[in-house]
Amino acid sequence: MADGVSTTVANSALDNMAGTNMNNAQLHTGAPGSAGTANVASVTTRPAVTWASASGASKSANGTLPSWASWAGVNGQTITAISLWSASTAGTFGAAITLSASVTMNTGDTLSLTAITISIPTAS
Repeated sequence: MADGVSTTVANSALDNMAGTNMNNAQLHTGAPGSAGTANVASVTTRPAVTWASASGASKSANGTLPSWASWAGVNGQTITAISLWSASTAGTFGAAITLSASVTMNTGDTLSLTAITISIPTAS
């Protein structure tokens, strides 16, 4: 048997976390670190994220996915991760996620995330 929580507990925890501390996304050029403040991209806007209810110990963004239009940051900057926050400025750090593929941004580019999913390991 693998260690982990029950699916019910995982779903409850994910719904609680996303409801309070994962409503805005920020871009990073490397690992965000334990406080979510390392390697912040030159564009610091934190667009909103909305979430579906957790199911099967996973929670996915739906409805509003973050997008950064008309890049006005450092030309050629490579984005590798996002951090999730409770607010569009300041706020509480909730989670860090490495992108499935890095993206190099140039002046005028748009970056739109197409999916965000967070899971908690469960007992099996």
